[in-house]
Amino acid sequence: MANKRTLKKQIRYICGDCAAECAMACEIIPGVDCNKLSEVICGLAKLQTESLARTTFSFDRSRSEFENAGAYRKARTAYNTAAFKKLRSEFNEQLLRIVKEMNSALPSKNKSEKAAEAQ
Repeated sequence: MANKRTLKKQIRYICGDCAAECAMACEIIPGVDCNKLSEVICGLAKLQTESLARTTFSFDRSRSEFENAGAYRKARTAYNTAAFKKLRSEFNEQLLRIVKEMNSALPSKNKSEKAAEAQ
């Protein structure tokens, strides 16, 4: 990850694309459960809001606690790397859960067609 701005953009794009897929599925696919997809869209909005709020955090130690600036930077970098890694993994887990909900809203006819195409 290059920076926090890029991460925030990626979160917005992913959630926006998934929400657009749900909205299009309601309009295009006959027999899809639109109420369930509406709940999924609300879940995506919540996921986006929570993930964006969690991108801002601060290192819990100060420069004076370290013997030199290099040790401070190294510790802060390790902290930020671990925090962003945790954020990405939790975001991906929640997104996979939401995608499963999206798939469960499809009618069974479409699911069997997609499975046949994949093989």
